[in-house]
Amino acid sequence: MACDALVVGGGPAGSTCARALARSGIDVVVMDKRTFPRDKVCAGWITPAVVESLELDVDDYRRGRVFQPITGFRTGILDGREVDTDYTQPVSFGIRRLEFDDYLLRRSGARLELGQALRTIERDGKGFVVNGRIRAHVLVGAGGHFCPVARYLGADLGTGESIIAAQELEFALTPDQFERCAAVGERPELYFCPDLKGYGWCFRKGQYLNIGLGREDTHRLSEQLVAFWGFLKRRGTIGFDPPSRSNGHAYLLYGHAPRDVVGDGVLLIGDAAGLAYAQSGEGIRPAIESGLMAAETILGGSGDCRAERLAAYRERLSARFGPRESRSLSEHVPAALKRALGRALMASAWFTRHVVLDHWFLHRNIAPLSPSGDRLSESPRIASAA
Repeated sequence: MACDALVVGGGPAGSTCARALARSGIDVVVMDKRTFPRDKVCAGWITPAVVESLELDVDDYRRGRVFQPITGFRTGILDGREVDTDYTQPVSFGIRRLEFDDYLLRRSGARLELGQALRTIERDGKGFVVNGRIRAHVLVGAGGHFCPVARYLGADLGTGESIIAAQELEFALTPDQFERCAAVGERPELYFCPDLKGYGWCFRKGQYLNIGLGREDTHRLSEQLVAFWGFLKRRGTIGFDPPSRSNGHAYLLYGHAPRDVVGDGVLLIGDAAGLAYAQSGEGIRPAIESGLMAAETILGGSGDCRAERLAAYRERLSARFGPRESRSLSEHVPAALKRALGRALMASAWFTRHVVLDHWFLHRNIAPLSPSGDRLSESPRIASAA
């Protein structure tokens, strides 16, 4: 099998990049070790900016799929004061990742190699040979934190990176559970840990409930999720025990990831590149935007995929998300002071709306990245990166 571009990973980053390339006449194959639809740990909401960047046909998407409008949030510090924030119109939409990712992948226009793990990458005079049978001129790594293409570029997938870990349950509520669930679909609940190193969420999407916890400190995370479930029971959000085991996920925050995202004929996007927003850990929007920027870079190279031509992608990421080496100022604040400040700020309705929600989680101040226009125009066949 031969193709112009092989995208390794079929999540939102990979499918978005594949669609942008395929629409410009590039022969694209998407490979993923999983078959789709598949479960994915994620609270699961997308903003109007994501809808616009994806050119999502909302009427088509919501047929038989969850598309839960969000018009407010309940936030606070665990066992602290809670703040309700309401908006006059939807500011996000709840989705189920097994539906969302499958929909995006199927509409990408790429050829699909699902249930196929990437085992080997070899270089030859015409580009790359993957698994001894797929030839490609350019590789796009979109396989999440443990993406094998990231390993190929030298990423340390072991203990050399400071990761965020999350544990989550998402399940269909039984009639009895639905009666004993006070979570409101239009208003997800977010509760920050006292040390501000993570937060838990509770989000009902129609008949489905999603409860999870993500933290920088990954020690005994499953036990912390159980404790968070107990907190939700004490405050009356849910009135039943967890019905199943939780699933886990690891990722890097932007500014905490030392990975290089460009090599000869290779680009990393989404979680493979470590692009999740530092304040919220949200990764869907950065994944989709990086997929668009990667496609733009590949198409703009006039078929030349050498590292020096693909370096423009690194510059696009920096212009969009800021310098990669940037870190949060809160890292330099003593722990005791951080706890006191966090509790006070999270109790402020103004700070919650304008900083925590509008800026950290919704990024309402940043215009959508559009896939339309001259940026993604028809391109010649991709040449060898060798």
